[in-house]
Amino acid sequence: MIGERARPIVQTRGIGSARARRRAIQGYLWISPWIVGFVVFTLGPTLASLVLSFTEYNVMSPPVWTGLQNFVYAFTQDPHFWTSLLKSASFAVEAVPIGIVISMCLALLVTARHRGTSIFRTVFFMPGLTPIVAAVLIWQWLFDTQVGPVNYVLNTIGIAGPGWFGSTTWALPAMVIIALWGSVGANQMVIFIASLQGVPQELYDAAKVDGAGRFQRFRSVTLPMISPATYFNLVLATIGALKVFELAFLTTQGGPSYATWFYMLQLYQTAFENFDMGYASALAWIFFIVVIGLTYLQVRWSETWVYYEGGE
Repeated sequence: MIGERARPIVQTRGIGSARARRRAIQGYLWISPWIVGFVVFTLGPTLASLVLSFTEYNVMSPPVWTGLQNFVYAFTQDPHFWTSLLKSASFAVEAVPIGIVISMCLALLVTARHRGTSIFRTVFFMPGLTPIVAAVLIWQWLFDTQVGPVNYVLNTIGIAGPGWFGSTTWALPAMVIIALWGSVGANQMVIFIASLQGVPQELYDAAKVDGAGRFQRFRSVTLPMISPATYFNLVLATIGALKVFELAFLTTQGGPSYATWFYMLQLYQTAFENFDMGYASALAWIFFIVVIGLTYLQVRWSETWVYYEGGE
């Protein structure tokens, strides 16, 4: 009797296992296009670039293994490596904090219950939808030293307008202004709006009962509750600022006098103008390590100021 009862159970388990395997196979078949695309277009080129970073490869001839020579050359002999890295870092230091603050202020403005809130949201979000080429053309006209409205307004109030893209001092700030115009009212603001709408009204009511003013409520309630959104925007904005390329490529080509020679311009010129794919691969992996390192530091730093509701 025991054997007769156990036999159907074994058969049921076998049928269930076969059905689970069949479903798993079907699932892998459904996602196989993505897997093939990932392997061919992402994982494969990534591993290939890692191998090429240790070689001398100019596309026309087979790669020649050189070990760490590309990395040593980057840190010790390339005259533009440190310049490009520092310019990208300077751009990030200027653009990221200002962008976070302005995005947060815009989010606070459009979440307030006033008339025309939907209009403000549309107006603030529209620059983020503008193609980069169109945005560059607009700002090249605005910053034009002869007919540009910006310098015209400055001259009318007694301030000599700078050369902007032609000035070694003002070219980088001009890039920052264009980047902020296109980013503060877009994804960053939307993320802050979503986070602000999730703050419980009971916390504000309790703070009012305790006698907290508007600024105290913002500092003690709003900022801690939206700190995850702030951290998320900070990480993405830092990565985006470090890999800035289109602005300088379309406006100054890295000039004047390497004032806007960003790291991505250095990488682009090495790979697609000089066709030094081995050294370009090394530059790409250096950038990858830098981004991973900064992200790790931000993760560790977030443990001291980011508040997660329901967390310890």
